[in-house]
Amino acid sequence: METHEHAGPHTKTIQLPAPTAWPIVLAFGITLVFAGIVTSPMISLLGGVLAISAAIGWFRQVIPHEAHEEVPVSTAEEIAIFSARTSVARIEVSAQHRARLPLETYPIISGLKGGIVGGVVMIFPALLYGLIGYHSIWYPVNLLGGAGIAGWKNPTTADIAAFHAQGLIAATIIHVVACLLIGLLYGAVLPMLPRRPVLLGGIIAPLLWTGLLHSALGIIDPELNERIDWGWFILSQIAFGMVAGWIVSRDNKVPTGQSLPVAVRMGLETPGLHVEEKEDSDR
Repeated sequence: METHEHAGPHTKTIQLPAPTAWPIVLAFGITLVFAGIVTSPMISLLGGVLAISAAIGWFRQVIPHEAHEEVPVSTAEEIAIFSARTSVARIEVSAQHRARLPLETYPIISGLKGGIVGGVVMIFPALLYGLIGYHSIWYPVNLLGGAGIAGWKNPTTADIAAFHAQGLIAATIIHVVACLLIGLLYGAVLPMLPRRPVLLGGIIAPLLWTGLLHSALGIIDPELNERIDWGWFILSQIAFGMVAGWIVSRDNKVPTGQSLPVAVRMGLETPGLHVEEKEDSDR
């Protein structure tokens, strides 16, 4: 864009690209070309003529030099923009007005602690099931750890009810790892129901977990799938979840960080923003 000085009421002019209708004609011609495919070849022919003519006319306006026109600019009055404010006013919005909730939730370590304690408690319903149904506390243990017993093929009920050291070790490892993983998963989903950890751990999670195992246990452990009592299994899962939820509910909540600036949540070094957040909390 060029500016030129001229005498007269308008002392300045600027050069702008000259207006042209050729782009519209080109678009209309291309539209007719495609419209003729489903109507008549003559329409496509007309569209092709228009498109070629528009392309030639448009190119002649920009090649070898772009066509310009001079537009006068009035300089009779200069507009001065000013403000009486010496600083920028900022709207202060508290964290409670944010749309994303919750502002506080239980830490993931709470779910891990709940999984450990819940795993200890759920052992008792499992052992009670073995005593009532098969008069042996080793029956549920061997069902869980039977895959770790050497030569374990088509065992009888008496074999499962007997003590096997390898089965006890395998069941202990499986149980500990499963409780830790479920506890971590429970802690990760706690923000979904931060006010009802017992409801989440004692009802919702056991139902989801039981449904998942019911569909996959036939592949993971066919022997356990054939002999498991799902009523007692759900009871032990509810005991696990209720205790885990109670442990979580006794823990202290931590801020989710949603009221912090994005740079702070990303872990960037922003000392100015940290000071501002501290001053806001002091107020």
